[in-house]
Amino acid sequence: MLDQIPYLPYILSAFIGIGLAAASGFRVFLPMFAVSLASYFQWIPMSESFDWLSSLPALITTGIAMIAEILAYYIPFVDHFLDTISIPMATVAGSILFASQFTELGTFPQWALALIAGGGTAATISSGFAGIRAASTATTGGLGNSVVGTTETAGAGIMSILAMAAPFIAAIFAIITLILVIVFGRKAWRKLKKRKQINATH
Repeated sequence: MLDQIPYLPYILSAFIGIGLAAASGFRVFLPMFAVSLASYFQWIPMSESFDWLSSLPALITTGIAMIAEILAYYIPFVDHFLDTISIPMATVAGSILFASQFTELGTFPQWALALIAGGGTAATISSGFAGIRAASTATTGGLGNSVVGTTETAGAGIMSILAMAAPFIAAIFAIITLILVIVFGRKAWRKLKKRKQINATH
């Protein structure tokens, strides 16, 4: 019966892509490593144009980068430096992972859709958590940053697994995450801005 649903492969690809893009918003390299690992062991199919992701060098590189990124977010000041570059990096990673699910489309629609949907999702989540971390630093002196960092890592792991194992659930979680991050991220940036204004007047 599922085979009779029009455009089902594209719908599933969109769900997987959104899930992986959302995971990239939490952590850049964890979802890249998850996809590389899954495709290396042939747990998931990988098209020829993205076959490099399933190679052993890609698996090792993304694995090392993932560990370094996770650990770096527990180091004071380094986490804020990473926040300055995480948004463009997340945009690129989200776009690549989203595009990997739409190889049957033409090059232009594939990457246009990937940049808008995949890159946009990843960038929104990444910028939202950057604001939350900045607000955490301002209000807790950085003591709460480890909680934010752990939440991001857990979110990236859960979303990566769900995107490949349960795409529909991953898409729902991605949408919920986007809404929450937009709401709380904006509040965090506003609090930080107001705090800076108060400090500037004293």
